[in-house]
Amino acid sequence: MEQVHATPSESPDVRRRRVSGGERKPESRLALVRRARRMNRRLAEAFPHVYCELDFTTPLELAVATILSAQCTDVRVNQVTPALFARYPDARAYAEADRAELEEYIRPTGFYRNKANSLIGLGQALLERFDGEVPRRLEDLVTLPGFGRKTANVVLGNAFDIPGITVDTHFQRLVHRWKWTEETDPVKIEHAVGALVDRKEWTLLSHRVIFHGRRVCHARKPACGICVLAKDCPSYGIGPTDPVTAAALVKGPETEHLLELAGR
Repeated sequence: MEQVHATPSESPDVRRRRVSGGERKPESRLALVRRARRMNRRLAEAFPHVYCELDFTTPLELAVATILSAQCTDVRVNQVTPALFARYPDARAYAEADRAELEEYIRPTGFYRNKANSLIGLGQALLERFDGEVPRRLEDLVTLPGFGRKTANVVLGNAFDIPGITVDTHFQRLVHRWKWTEETDPVKIEHAVGALVDRKEWTLLSHRVIFHGRRVCHARKPACGICVLAKDCPSYGIGPTDPVTAAALVKGPETEHLLELAGR
């Protein structure tokens, strides 16, 4: 019989799953809820200081930055927004913006013509319907140019401290890997995941999942060997399980902290 040797960071449960070929019994609803909440707690340990990685000081700035972040990295958006926010400080400034000038400010974020349309339309809609202020209700936010539920939940959760789940590409990829839901529609994913954890956790959970997706659980080569969720992840092993190999894949400043947690 072939012997299977554990990697240094593998827990007994992970090792048993690997030896048995990854077979898992059907999971009850209660077991899924417990597993999801346990994973959320582990993510909170791994990333205790999560935050929105877009720079902003007002709800309007966050709304604008989130619109610009479509098909663009947060890093690039944060390079563009200081000058943009100084030039366009309020809704009226966007509503009355010279299109060509605005496009030049946001050109580095890509799709700048469409985004300029959204920003001008956003300014006009805020002036016409909300006295120039960003509304605090989801049903109002999703009527604004450039807004979908994802953008609305980003603004609600981070500008107004109203819980919301942000289903971006990282979030969608990870909840599928974790078998939290089989839904593919972002709205259905939002509702399915929202039913697994307390509402007060929704915004922080979104940040934790996105942090984990950007730093550890990459699309092509996840760093399984350093993952704090290995014990509960049904997809464990699709990436390198050796801690040293996996550690080299981690992005961000949390590598040592994650290694320590994974070794428990």
